[in-house]
Amino acid sequence: MYEYNEKVFVNTKDLAMSIIGGKYKIAIVWALLQRPVLRLSEIERILPDINQRMLIRQLRELERDKIIIRIIYPVVPPKVEYQLTDIGLELSSIVKNICDWGDKFWSRIGKNSIN
Repeated sequence: MYEYNEKVFVNTKDLAMSIIGGKYKIAIVWALLQRPVLRLSEIERILPDINQRMLIRQLRELERDKIIIRIIYPVVPPKVEYQLTDIGLELSSIVKNICDWGDKFWSRIGKNSIN
């Protein structure tokens, strides 16, 4: 048994899925792998389907789990940047494999689906 953030997990696979699961977390990590430092407005442009409230929630969870760091600059107006931590950078090959799988899936199955 593994306890993390007041939740108990049967195995580390479930723990990992809890950390990176969710509709937008992989997309946020992917965006930060493309451009290592991003501001909130830049992430919003890259991921236009996510509303700001959900984006901020996902960013906070990723920060809590040490996947990203938030850097706040003491200027007016406030400047906030996000970047991957060393732990977050370790997701690089995983995210790449997920994206590659998505490409293969689309070429085999998706093109034939009815929208």
